[in-house]
Amino acid sequence: MKLVIFDCDGTLVDSQHMIVAAMNGAFSALGRPAPAREATLSIVGLSLVEALSTLTAPDDPDVPALIEGYKNAFHALRADPNHTEPLYEGAREAVEWLAARDVALGIATGKSQRGVRIVLGHHGLYDRFATIQTADDAPSKPHPAMIEQAMAAVGARAGDTVMIGDTTYDIDMAHAAGVAAIGVSWGYHPADALARLKPHAMLTRYAELPAALESLWRAGAAV
Repeated sequence: MKLVIFDCDGTLVDSQHMIVAAMNGAFSALGRPAPAREATLSIVGLSLVEALSTLTAPDDPDVPALIEGYKNAFHALRADPNHTEPLYEGAREAVEWLAARDVALGIATGKSQRGVRIVLGHHGLYDRFATIQTADDAPSKPHPAMIEQAMAAVGARAGDTVMIGDTTYDIDMAHAAGVAAIGVSWGYHPADALARLKPHAMLTRYAELPAALESLWRAGAAV
């Protein structure tokens, strides 16, 4: 069984404006200065505990309150019809192309199960994914547990699995799990930072994904 796993935020869905706004709201609610936009985007993909501990300090007593404030702010933003989390150009076509093949699709994300269900359900793509692994189910990236659990869920081997993501956490997670990694340049970490980790391929647009996967499949390096 071939398995292609996508990260969500920054890879399939562009949610940066909501993430930044929710983080700013969480800090402001406690009377603390908000992190710089670049700092907030740098931790996208981590679990909220890891993300807030990185933005503050591991022993910061405000971390639990910041997590709760972020969740509340994000839910409020999502309820506002003026705020959307659009798919990146070509993302839908890439998912549908893979779904039409003998390939299982997965998600590995720092979002919650509820968050994934809402955003992918909004775009009509939730049912395309055979396995969805989140911060609710496993240690934070770059720990390999999300990928390992996804492989176990569909019966895929490491040599038949590819992880696609926009952050160094995704590439490191793929390497830790022993699977192929494909980086994307349109997300929240600089493309050169991903390239330094030596993914099997780097994409500048989704239209390049079929050729990248076919090359991996022919070479036997991955799925």
